[in-house]
Amino acid sequence: MIRIKARAPTRRLLSPGLPTAWGSVAITYKLACPLAQQNGLGARIVTSAVFFAVGTGLIVHVRRTLLRELRQMRKVAGAAQSVLLRPLPPRLDGLGVAAAQLSADRGAAIGGDLYEAIATEHGVRVVMGDVRGHGLAALGTVAAVLGSFREAAHDEPELAGVLRRLERALARHLRERARAEHPSSCRDPDNPVAEEFVTVLLLEIGRDGQVSALNCGHPWPYRLGGHGVEPLAHTEPLPPLGPFPLPADLTAAPRGELRPGESLVLYTDGAEDARDARGRFFSLPEVLAEAARAPAISPQTILRKVFAALLHHTRGTPTDDVAVLILRNERQRAKCSEPSRGAGLCRYAAPPRGRDQPPQPAADDASLAAPP
Repeated sequence: MIRIKARAPTRRLLSPGLPTAWGSVAITYKLACPLAQQNGLGARIVTSAVFFAVGTGLIVHVRRTLLRELRQMRKVAGAAQSVLLRPLPPRLDGLGVAAAQLSADRGAAIGGDLYEAIATEHGVRVVMGDVRGHGLAALGTVAAVLGSFREAAHDEPELAGVLRRLERALARHLRERARAEHPSSCRDPDNPVAEEFVTVLLLEIGRDGQVSALNCGHPWPYRLGGHGVEPLAHTEPLPPLGPFPLPADLTAAPRGELRPGESLVLYTDGAEDARDARGRFFSLPEVLAEAARAPAISPQTILRKVFAALLHHTRGTPTDDVAVLILRNERQRAKCSEPSRGAGLCRYAAPPRGRDQPPQPAADDASLAAPP
């Protein structure tokens, strides 16, 4: 691919013009000014002042040029990152949503963690994942997994089908990456990236609040409610995607009901693996229990408390990417089916659409992680 970038003629002329002008002033003074030929103290002071001014001007010019380029690069990177890990709306099908990600690479808005929540005809489907490694090197794998999920979440009637689509997309991405890294080989590598893997958690929350899940090596989310804070499940997850194939018999397991007022907190292992200066791990359940005792609880307030406590624990320098996604059931309980009919299920209705708020920009989600 050939890219042609046009630049303004004036800027192209002025960019080398200022250093040349400063250099011309210094050379002209040294060669043509009689004062520069004298050896007296006063002449030396003036000469030093002239060259000091010339050097300062050059440094200021270079600094301004670098800052301008840095601002432009950050603007482009921010636009690309917001497309890849796009901000979630504050409400999806009656579920309150809040999410944020903190990259271990300074200056990067995203890293090796991924999340997405989509309202489909099958229910609200959510993915939370963690690519091996962290920072900008994992962005290609994040893009492959998220792109596949955003299509499969609508197309696949079963959650198992979504997971198999993610597995195929990851395998295809790793083969293409291995082929690009070793272009001399004309054959597809048998094991393109042996150590590459992705932990993936898939959730499906139906209209009746029933939760189904498939977990490949990811931490189970926490459930917040009147019972306190507890993991959604205690079973061992499947192996992460990548090193091992999925089992032939794959079925999403039911994980209970998310009742109105209850919340699910999805996170990556960077949250619980974060350490302070003494090597102590971050206690996510304690922070969630404290946040659940707040008088006005919402996904946004929980998210703020988690990231504020995390940044305080690590003194603002986490060593791994951290992503947190919170889902709160804000649906209104509708009528239950008659027990005599054998159903015994309660359905929930979403709040009126007039109460929905417009999606917040990516900067608002990132600001939730900022300490007060």
